[in-house]
Amino acid sequence: MFSYSQIKSLNDLEISVYNYIMDNKDKVRYMKIRELAVESHVSTTTILNFCKKMGCSGYSEFKLKFKLFIEEKEITKVSEDNTEIIDFFKKTNTEEYNEKIEDIVKAILKAKRTIFIGSSMSGIVARYGARYLSSVGQFSLCIDDPYYPTTGKFYENSVVIVCSVSGESKDIIGHINRFKKDNCCIVSITNTENSTIAKMSDYNIPYYVPYVKVGIYDITTQIPIISIIERIGRKLQNCREESIQDE
Repeated sequence: MFSYSQIKSLNDLEISVYNYIMDNKDKVRYMKIRELAVESHVSTTTILNFCKKMGCSGYSEFKLKFKLFIEEKEITKVSEDNTEIIDFFKKTNTEEYNEKIEDIVKAILKAKRTIFIGSSMSGIVARYGARYLSSVGQFSLCIDDPYYPTTGKFYENSVVIVCSVSGESKDIIGHINRFKKDNCCIVSITNTENSTIAKMSDYNIPYYVPYVKVGIYDITTQIPIISIIERIGRKLQNCREESIQDE
């Protein structure tokens, strides 16, 4: 109820009805249409037009839906089991996985700069990644703004490390398109290798853990992404130390 498109369709009088209803939720559920019209300083016709724009045939249907809306409580029980985390560490303790980390580190060492990108919760992880790699001597930047300008010679020949659980973020895909145009190497860390971002990448590390949502909010664990970033950082540090010793 009260979706973006519905609210956008309201005129000024209908918006005033909406504001009154949301400010007086407990009262409105018991009010008659004439009472609501008087209290919100509009006509009953305006109230009926408002109800239609909310997808209701009349005021009675609106009151019923509104009552359910304000009484609605999402109860989502989430698993406290950490088996998927343990499974992730077991799956990534392989020679093949280590070789992929090595390839990514070699690409980072060859590149002009390293840039992390992500949005929402993945944006927070991306900031952590940039900070972590900077701590081992690889100065890194983070872009967590979906509208941040990513055009220009500055980005040419960079390694771009993409953090994305779903691998389907439209804004991040737009960034990747621009980075690929500038000959950047794309490394993605996603939950599945079948996602769009994974397929666009030069290197992809999938981690396969269950998606978890509470309502509209994604609370899928970020531990695998953090672990992967830290492995890249530690490998990077060791490669630098080995090259110094060889000189």
